[in-house]
Amino acid sequence: MKILLADDHELVRDTIGAYLAQEVDMSIVTAADFDQAAAAMTNEGPFDVVLLDWSMPGMDGLDGLARAKELNFGSPVAILSGTATRAIAEKVLAEGAAGFLPKTLAAKSLVHAVRFMMTGEQYAPIQFMTEPDESVHPLAEKLTKREMEVLGGLVDGRSNKEIARGLGLQEVTVKLHVKTLCRKLEARNRTNAAMIARDAGLF
Repeated sequence: MKILLADDHELVRDTIGAYLAQEVDMSIVTAADFDQAAAAMTNEGPFDVVLLDWSMPGMDGLDGLARAKELNFGSPVAILSGTATRAIAEKVLAEGAAGFLPKTLAAKSLVHAVRFMMTGEQYAPIQFMTEPDESVHPLAEKLTKREMEVLGGLVDGRSNKEIARGLGLQEVTVKLHVKTLCRKLEARNRTNAAMIARDAGLF
């Protein structure tokens, strides 16, 4: 069984890879970012299971998941994360990810999860998916509720006019919120602000 493990943290790749490599029937290929993972799927795939870090360079959230599913010809693609919230986990599962694996998962559970996904089943740890999600992302703490709503519009690719209409605001008010968002997130522009929010797992 061929497993592709893509994560930009070398320690994570080495640790998880070592757990899986102990299984006599598993061979592991690793990648440090999404581009390397895409190349591996193109040149060496399809893999029995692909494990992708949610926040690694080039991943681009759900777009990266969709692209990986295509590149792996429909074989299981799962998301790994040490920071994503339960809401993110629910989104990736709804979009057809084979599973969501927190990096806190025990080694035996990780191996079990990979084998489970190989059978075509969808995996997510019950405790993670059912416990109250009370954590507040550090970036979200900087923003007001309205700023988060505007930021959500930016992440969805909506114009200021569309965001204003959806929130019942004046377009000039949305422009002011976007300006404040860029300052608080240290973003160069609205597109960069959306990328920062998406890469951080806020949406």
